[in-house]
Amino acid sequence: MQPVSNPQERPIIVVGGGFAGLSTLLTLSRVHPRPPLVLIEPKAQFVFVPLLYELLSGELQAWEVAPDYAPLIQGHGISHIRDIVTSVNVEDHSITTAGGDHLVYSQLVLATGAVPDDFGIPGVRDHALGFHSLRDLAPLQERLRQLRLRPSGTSSVVIVGAGATGVELACKLVDLLAGAAQVHLVDQGDQILARSRAFNREQAERALKRRGINVHLKTRVLSVKPDSVRWNGIEGDVEQAHDGLIWTAGSKPNIPDLHPSAELHQKRLPVDQTLRLQGQPDVLALGDIATHAPKDEGQTPWPLSAQAAIQQGQAAARTLEAHLKGGTPSPFIFQDLGEMLSLGISDATITGMGMTLAGPLAFKIRRLAYLTRLPGLSLGLRSAGAWLLGS
Repeated sequence: MQPVSNPQERPIIVVGGGFAGLSTLLTLSRVHPRPPLVLIEPKAQFVFVPLLYELLSGELQAWEVAPDYAPLIQGHGISHIRDIVTSVNVEDHSITTAGGDHLVYSQLVLATGAVPDDFGIPGVRDHALGFHSLRDLAPLQERLRQLRLRPSGTSSVVIVGAGATGVELACKLVDLLAGAAQVHLVDQGDQILARSRAFNREQAERALKRRGINVHLKTRVLSVKPDSVRWNGIEGDVEQAHDGLIWTAGSKPNIPDLHPSAELHQKRLPVDQTLRLQGQPDVLALGDIATHAPKDEGQTPWPLSAQAAIQQGQAAARTLEAHLKGGTPSPFIFQDLGEMLSLGISDATITGMGMTLAGPLAFKIRRLAYLTRLPGLSLGLRSAGAWLLGS
């Protein structure tokens, strides 16, 4: 794509097609007159990450959890470039991609998300499985298939990180393995789900105990080998054999190179109340790469969650619309809608949306709530309908 010579014809470019980026584009596409819109995202499919567990277990199908971008953006005037942005020059309003394209923008939205962080621990990058994206599913499914072929109880799986991903995955794996392997959940904190609601944490603790999952708290992983992991915890240094180690212990912002460079705050890009990058009125930053500007230190941090990313995308679209129409944008205010956690096959816990609930009914409500929030309402309703008919 060639740079546009007329600044009035320069597109609004959104880098990253996750919850925040796609919500920005779909909301902005309803503005009249609609500006030129470009999505730069290397993947062909949008992934509804909170439902990866159901895709892993086969409870949902790929078209429900990972639909192609093409039908999601069809008819919205959005161009999709499958590439990776390697650098951004905010002075001349241009970006450079890995494919060698040089594009200019009128307004830029950075929503590039996060990538797993191994914290420099030896062996994690080479020997750990991930559970972060669609490409992580096939290796994990194959490992589970192999474990189910072995004599019951002779294998061990280790999950590092007892946040929401680790806890949800641990419960799901025990249900899928059906006794074929022992599951260990390791975290350096003193409790699971440190950022979750008390009710959800209590329900998760019960679910882990009921499934016989070995929880190792106050335990720090020192190194990972192909068939063992060394950690230090309450029991001292331990060398634990494993037949699969899954790393969910943390992530780091995936920020493209900016020129001139931006001063980071807590390793993220500081933005103002309208989600604009501090000092750069034509650049917005959303989701996992953004945080309140330092002057807003007293504010409650935005959660790094799907609901926060969706709300930021919608707010970013309103900010861009105000800019196009010469208006004053409203500040972004996060509305906490609650928390939902999957706790295995047909089990979940919910705090929020006017309810506190756990069990099979919570599982159905959680899944339906997510499915109806899939980008593109018709797809969400189609998926919800298919699930209801099959339940």
